[in-house]
Amino acid sequence: MRNSILASLIALVVLANLAFAQAPPRMSDGKPNFSGMWDSPQKVNTRGPRGGPGGRTFDPEKMAPFKPGGEALLYQARTGDVRIDEPRELCLPSGFPSGMLQQYPLQFIQTPQYLVMVHEFQRMSRIIPLDGRAHRKDLDPTYYGDSVGHWEGDTLVIDSTNFKRWILDDYHYTDETKTRWHSDALHTIERLQFKDRNTVSYSITIDDPQIFTAPWTQEFEMKLHPEWDAAGLLEYVCEENNRCAGGTCRPADVQR
Repeated sequence: MRNSILASLIALVVLANLAFAQAPPRMSDGKPNFSGMWDSPQKVNTRGPRGGPGGRTFDPEKMAPFKPGGEALLYQARTGDVRIDEPRELCLPSGFPSGMLQQYPLQFIQTPQYLVMVHEFQRMSRIIPLDGRAHRKDLDPTYYGDSVGHWEGDTLVIDSTNFKRWILDDYHYTDETKTRWHSDALHTIERLQFKDRNTVSYSITIDDPQIFTAPWTQEFEMKLHPEWDAAGLLEYVCEENNRCAGGTCRPADVQR
């Protein structure tokens, strides 16, 4: 009897330790703390190569039906103009959500008031207030939109609006004949929730009423990498109007 009780106590201690080890870190206010070095969002159970188009682009089957003319607005044929076909070759911003899905580390720094996301790719930075405030008014549209956050239990919800028309994702590396663009009516909802101490469920809802008949959602996940803390984010420097776009120089590019 005594041995049975002792075994039960040991089992409870082991289970408690396992639960503690898997419990997400929390801020002083009790909210989950996402601070740390993360890999960028990866589709769950993807069959494509990690980092390739199979893992970091939106799936057509997830998309809502198109509005009349919506498909032509989403898919842009290659024009030969690098500013349309691949603006990042001229060091223009990747924008959101495209930049969020790039295969580079991200660092999250969280306080009770803000979540700061810094992506190694192009040093894309987002400062997201967490107090549930409304969107700002009378802003010019931007590549990354205006983002505000609030909590739904242990889920962080990030609402973003006020985008300029720009690239949706890296679909153009899957199909070299066209790119995918969102409209300036884009509205996104991101949801972050710990699945375990080292894994975050990341979903993004795309609501683009100029292109789709309804909002639609794609699920991703992110992995924590504390071993990246020592090196931190590497510097990523790119200048707009750089010469030799795409790495191909013409005589005119090198003349002064």
